[in-house]
Amino acid sequence: MPDTPVVITSTQGGVRTIRLDRPARMNSLDLNAKAQLLDALRTVADDPDVRAVVLTGSGRSFCVGQDLEEARSVTDGRAMADAVREQYNPLVRTLLTMPKPVVAAVNGVAAGAGMALALACDIRIAALSATFTTAFAAIGLSCDTGISWTLPRVAGRAVALDLLMRPRLLGSAEALGLGLVHQVVPDEEFEGAVRRGAAELTAGPTRAFAAMKAAVTLSSGPALDTALEREAEQIGLTGASEDYRTGLNAFLAKRQPAFTGR
Repeated sequence: MPDTPVVITSTQGGVRTIRLDRPARMNSLDLNAKAQLLDALRTVADDPDVRAVVLTGSGRSFCVGQDLEEARSVTDGRAMADAVREQYNPLVRTLLTMPKPVVAAVNGVAAGAGMALALACDIRIAALSATFTTAFAAIGLSCDTGISWTLPRVAGRAVALDLLMRPRLLGSAEALGLGLVHQVVPDEEFEGAVRRGAAELTAGPTRAFAAMKAAVTLSSGPALDTALEREAEQIGLTGASEDYRTGLNAFLAKRQPAFTGR
């Protein structure tokens, strides 16, 4: 039996829209969603007829990151590190290196790996009601999905560490002030603004955009792959900690965790 489609794609005027479609689960990422999203991203990266990409979500969420109900069954730190290497790192690498511009249309909550995916896009347009949080420390984990590489480059080291170590819900206005998004528009104008932004990129010099992406990524140092591997290693270590189990169980039970530092 084939996996349920949870990533919807459509193309219009040279723009490919990729939409996470698990609204009942806040567009969280289970194995099926990650596999379908990676396939959609790799397909569009190689499609010469597509000149700009929009990544967005259905319902009231952009993406809340890992599906923690599924994560509950993974108790081995090494398995978690491998999952980062095999499932999340390819998503980030594809977004950051595909030879065409990618717009994150942040329609709602962007949390954890969902916020990281938005930061891996080239342009971020947020609805006024959108919110952001790094979320990782709230369940006792290090960070992944490239956010240790993207967030300091977007907001600076001090802000990045603050947002990672003290995760809180950021409104769209604060996110704009910190440079996490490029544009905030009223909810009722959001889809039109995304269409116009993508159309502007589609009308531009696609090969020049690809060259700019490659040059900026190279100049940002350290190497992206080095940063992604370090994230996987740290997820493996923190995923084996008592604090992670405490944080995960507390999150799923909707209560505050009591971390012990072990």
